[in-house]
Amino acid sequence: MSDQPKNEARDDEQSEFIPPVDFSSIVFPFYTQALMKLGLLENPQSNQLEENLEYARRLIDLLDLLKDRTKGNLQPEEENFLEAVLSQLKMHYLNKTEAIKL
Repeated sequence: MSDQPKNEARDDEQSEFIPPVDFSSIVFPFYTQALMKLGLLENPQSNQLEENLEYARRLIDLLDLLKDRTKGNLQPEEENFLEAVLSQLKMHYLNKTEAIKL
């Protein structure tokens, strides 16, 4: 049993964010993870920027795979969301890899 009164436990449960069950809930974790691996978003556990371009590329490839496998089965707004996420991630990845070559 918990030392916490039942009312307090319920308040904690209500304040915790639970994402909706929709297509963006599948895409968004890959997107935020890729941003972290591109060094554009702090890792919430370490509060540090981390860069791992190989891992970022793998996450982008997974989103590309998802796009290919869901083609023709998405609502227009879902398709647009996925395309926007991929375009943004690919642009950031390209900027990072081009900067390394210079």
